[in-house]
Amino acid sequence: MLISPSLLSADFGRLNDEVEMLNRSNADMIHLDVMDGVFVPNISFGFPVIEAVAKIASKPLDVHLMIVNPQNYISQVRDTGAAIMNVHQEACVHLDRTIQAIKSAGMKAAVTLNPSTPVMMLEDVIADLDMVLLMSVNPGFGGQKFIANSIKKAQQLRELIRKSGSKAMIEVDGGVNEETGHRLAEAGADILVAGSYIFKSNNPSHTIDLLKSL
Repeated sequence: MLISPSLLSADFGRLNDEVEMLNRSNADMIHLDVMDGVFVPNISFGFPVIEAVAKIASKPLDVHLMIVNPQNYISQVRDTGAAIMNVHQEACVHLDRTIQAIKSAGMKAAVTLNPSTPVMMLEDVIADLDMVLLMSVNPGFGGQKFIANSIKKAQQLRELIRKSGSKAMIEVDGGVNEETGHRLAEAGADILVAGSYIFKSNNPSHTIDLLKSL
């Protein structure tokens, strides 16, 4: 299991220390949630913060854009040094064009599905994706309760990937802890995003190791 700690739950007054902790840990990447207050009912951070994190992070950056018109920012995301650019299916009118542009920019292309968006919406693009992120809470805020239907969606997505021959990895974000993480692992998830469960724990590095062992 790969682990992508969500920096949204970090202590931003100690951001350098938090990123250095992740560098020393067994985390596989760092998840960065960009929120615009339009696509989701919250505002988080933008490119200056991503650029600051990129300067000190030794882990690949997994940039998740919870914004309208994410296709307008492909070059800016690339210029931060991000390894993965993650856009919402619900925010992209021309999803295939956006996926191809992300890949042409030299990044891995990922698409996110909100809890109410069925997996079948990716049927025509799944073969071109490097990753699919399933939101297991409604996006916008950390610390929400896990939506149980996400287990079934992970199973459906695993089957779609198998049938299409896609090499896309399955990432899940929202309400992830030891119990839900174990269920998601059994359902076929490859990557777990965890925020408050990691950063609010007494020993974040140990918690990352716990999730990796699922």
